[in-house]
Amino acid sequence: MDTTVTNTVELFFSQYRLRKYSKGQILILNGDDTDFVYYLTSGRVKQYDITYRGDEIILNVFKPPAFFPMSLAINKTSNLYTFEAETDVELRQAPADDVVQFLKNSPEVTFDLLSRVYRGLDGLLGRMTYLMSGSAKGRLMYEILIACRRFGKQTTGGSCIIEMNETDLAARAGLTRETVSREMKKLIDDNLVALQHGKVTVKNIPQFEEKLGKVI
Repeated sequence: MDTTVTNTVELFFSQYRLRKYSKGQILILNGDDTDFVYYLTSGRVKQYDITYRGDEIILNVFKPPAFFPMSLAINKTSNLYTFEAETDVELRQAPADDVVQFLKNSPEVTFDLLSRVYRGLDGLLGRMTYLMSGSAKGRLMYEILIACRRFGKQTTGGSCIIEMNETDLAARAGLTRETVSREMKKLIDDNLVALQHGKVTVKNIPQFEEKLGKVI
């Protein structure tokens, strides 16, 4: 968001009480209908589904200043997913109808939201590309790269640090923990990443991107 849009959004949501949730708390459960929209001011919230085998598949991760779940608010659809605090979070909860009316009255905010939806769609299409390629390595590398772009701590030397372990990556890439462990070892052996204490370090982002482009 640019500054003007951010100020407009913050002013609207500031009329609603700030709420705090601890890591692991459920905001919206699969199957629950909600009449509210959450505006995230700090922390991260993950949106996920559970497969028939009981595996968690992370579909999206929201970071400030996101507000969600907009599909339910705008389209009045049934909720199919679970929204959970991935870290400790602070957010404001507004009635869905109020948020929809706010968007109708604020075209600059609506345009910004649409822009972010399309950026998310580009990421989804990229994920589908590597999913259809059938390469576990490509899927894992793509998720690592996306995490670097969205949540990573960039260094001046061209590396990136993300706070994720192999279980987190497995849920994002739709792979088993064992597969991720095996593919991570290959990336470590190739001197592309380092794994230590729940953190993944991508040693050289341009080199990592170049390697990813050759996976398909």
